[in-house]
Amino acid sequence: MLHSLSQPLSAEKFPEPEPRLRKKPGNPDAAHPGKTKYHGPRSQIEKHSTRHSSPLIIKMPAPPPYRSLFDSVIADTLGQAVRIIAKDPALAIPGAAIVRHQRSAARVREKNRKEGLLVPPVIIASITSRCNLTCAGCYMHGRATPAAEMSGDLLASIADQAAALGVSVMVIAGGEPLVRREEIFRMAGAHPAILFPVFTNGLLIDDAMADALAGCRNIVPVISFEGFQKDTDLRRGSGVYDKLLASCARLDDRHVFFGCSVTTTKENFDRVTAGAFVRQMTGMGVRVFTYVEYVPMEPGTGRLVLSGEQKKELGTRLTAFGREFPALFIGFPGDEDSYGGCLAAGRGFVHISPLGDLEPCPAAPVSDRNLIAVPLADGLHSRILARIREDPGLLTESEGGCALRANRARMQENLSGR
Repeated sequence: MLHSLSQPLSAEKFPEPEPRLRKKPGNPDAAHPGKTKYHGPRSQIEKHSTRHSSPLIIKMPAPPPYRSLFDSVIADTLGQAVRIIAKDPALAIPGAAIVRHQRSAARVREKNRKEGLLVPPVIIASITSRCNLTCAGCYMHGRATPAAEMSGDLLASIADQAAALGVSVMVIAGGEPLVRREEIFRMAGAHPAILFPVFTNGLLIDDAMADALAGCRNIVPVISFEGFQKDTDLRRGSGVYDKLLASCARLDDRHVFFGCSVTTTKENFDRVTAGAFVRQMTGMGVRVFTYVEYVPMEPGTGRLVLSGEQKKELGTRLTAFGREFPALFIGFPGDEDSYGGCLAAGRGFVHISPLGDLEPCPAAPVSDRNLIAVPLADGLHSRILARIREDPGLLTESEGGCALRANRARMQENLSGR
């Protein structure tokens, strides 16, 4: 997921999937998929036989290399964020607490993995489908409008469960998530050591909202731009660009650590990855740049997907920007080759829909677990997520901007046998 300030710690490829979570024949838990036990490969279980009875010694496999790599990238990214804000105690102190939490959360995740539960470091929660804009190509256009959204109490409970399981980052998305500001501040206030990036169109950040964000330092607003004024207003509406600059000014005046999100297409690539754009945004106070590769959620928009050459160049430019500017540069989905494929389906992140469905990612709305009905830990035992992880080809993209979406026919065929 993250292509951070630098290339991942190793360029080595990790194509092998993690050990599978599967049921043995006759497993008494077979009727309860939420209680699936871990059974590693036979080579991992050694029974030492002597003339006298000996204990069964179970050697759990080491964590898959991509897990350690992703944990390291998250830790390095958070560490650099703290270095960027080191001169501002109001930001540096809570930032340091978040870094310390990441270390302890990684240990909790590893403990869970050894016990058969794969907990991703990152959860993306789309808490609403409501929005005050109708941007072309938004992934919400590919979904049916839910009859109801998760309640505030459920969202708070999910955040509590995620914290207990070792989740480090809860990305809040929508729709426009700030239409549910009370729920966001409730979650973030209860868990000050978890990072809550909030991906917003920025139009609801008035003075009162900016004041509230300044008082909750583990929320990082990430405002959507499409580049300069022409590109932003073309996709988001006339006059939006100037309003977003005003929102940035409010946040900067209050020393809020905030960022921008750029949907990166074949057409705007050169403009949004130019030094001039980055300089203007950092001059407005932006300290996080998230470049989201365009995924064609609407028919006829495949022409906007980045070329293979542009994907490689994006990583190169983000690395260079990280050395030149006092900001973080993150690509999504990032350098998937280094992780042996996309980090969706619980390898690095999962997605929660506004309805509570636990899904592989925002662009792949398939689910067999709903968090209204089951706890998060049971949801992470999802057979759909496990089957996707067990088929590395599903997480390897050839074209189309998103591996699971590009391979959706194969995914449906794979999952039809579940």
